Amino acid sequence: MNELDSLFQEFTSEKLLLKEELSASGSHRRYFRLESKHSSIIGVEGTSVEENKAFIEMDKLFHNKGLPVPEFYIQSKDGLYYLQEDLGNTLLFDFIAEGRKTGVFCELEKEMLRKTIRKLPEIQVKGAEDLDFSICYPQPEFNERSILWDLNYFKYCFLKATGIDFQENLLEDDFHRFSKILLSQQSNTFMYRDFQSRNVMIKNYEPYFIDFQGGKKGPLYYDVASFLWQAKAKYSDELREELLENYLSALAELMPINEKEFREQLKHFVLFRIVQVLGAYGFRGYFEKKPHFLESIPFAIDNLRTILQEEISGYPYLLKVLRQMTELKQFREVSVRKPLVVKIYSFSYKKGIPHDDSGNGGGFVFDCRAVNNPGKYERYAHVTGLDESVKQFLEEDGEILSLLDNAYKLVDASVKRYMDRGFTNLMVCFGCTGGQHRSVYSAQKMAEHINEKFGVEVQLIHREQNKEQFFPVRKLN
Repeated sequence: MNELDSLFQEFTSEKLLLKEELSASGSHRRYFRLESKHSSIIGVEGTSVEENKAFIEMDKLFHNKGLPVPEFYIQSKDGLYYLQEDLGNTLLFDFIAEGRKTGVFCELEKEMLRKTIRKLPEIQVKGAEDLDFSICYPQPEFNERSILWDLNYFKYCFLKATGIDFQENLLEDDFHRFSKILLSQQSNTFMYRDFQSRNVMIKNYEPYFIDFQGGKKGPLYYDVASFLWQAKAKYSDELREELLENYLSALAELMPINEKEFREQLKHFVLFRIVQVLGAYGFRGYFEKKPHFLESIPFAIDNLRTILQEEISGYPYLLKVLRQMTELKQFREVSVRKPLVVKIYSFSYKKGIPHDDSGNGGGFVFDCRAVNNPGKYERYAHVTGLDESVKQFLEEDGEILSLLDNAYKLVDASVKRYMDRGFTNLMVCFGCTGGQHRSVYSAQKMAEHINEKFGVEVQLIHREQNKEQFFPVRKLN
């Protein structure tokens, strides 16, 4: 009888009816779902007794503190096998699958991401309390040796494979400078190390953390970078910023932080994490021939391009090599595009034109005040351009239809060119006197028209009515 089968029978006193091996992405550990008539348990076959011990001891401590981790049950005498709580089948990675495919996350996906990132400080701060870091595997803390391991892993497994020419002595000098910056702030917190959506389970719409056996004493920034800049996550800049703000808010409840300093140091860790990930992708993809990792490389390169646009200093030769690497033909041709999002507003000119929060400086603004105004009639005082009576008035009058016909032609041309050129934001506004009738009708019609014709995401905001509507990406026939 297999060791896991024996453990299951010992723990449950029940006959094992089903044993199913679960997929494992980058790990050599093996996971099995073990089921009897009344029980479902996860069995783990490890490759290292020390690694198993690290996970089990941390897991027991975290679980006793009420942190969201699976409960540990029983371990084999040789230390290579153990049983833990079955948290179901839903990874966060799969829960947000639609958002990852399109780059457009629905509110349910966003809420789960917010829940997850707000739980992270708990395991980092509370999890570190009373934790004996000497049990951590393979090292008790994040230090220069572990940093240089990862940087050289990147150099040999990825950078050299690209064929780019570089001076190894200059690169090594910058590796040491980079290391000093990453270690410039001491921390007594727990560093999960591989905190990403494949290591979060969703049970009863709550996130649970798994596979933290590589955790150690280390800085907070690493896990934030791992999660928010995960290669295939496709988080928009706006969503990433929202999640970072959620994290900082939750962290501030547990310990004092300087947000400006945190954000500045985080940039270095984002760069380090991307470089470390590329090293892993290079080894798993180029040397172990695993296609999943090769498919992830373009997304990591795109993240690298983005972070290199930030003002970063301290290791100039490394930055120069990385910029050269992102411009290599094989990476330039597979650059990852983010989808276009069109934001459409209705507003009152009395309260000013809406602000463009995309940073592009605004877009189309159409003035609806020349159109016959239903607001001058008492019977329309308490309805809006979303109500049938107002729609009928405007359409029978006809002036609004002429305005929209011209607006469609202008906006359609821009949407098409924006999509062709890979632009990500377009703003369209309709204003009238009170932001109640003509502008609301026009904005609603434009949103429906754009989503129907082009299939892009449309975010509709009737500012003065305090109403929003989301039109998701749709497949065109």
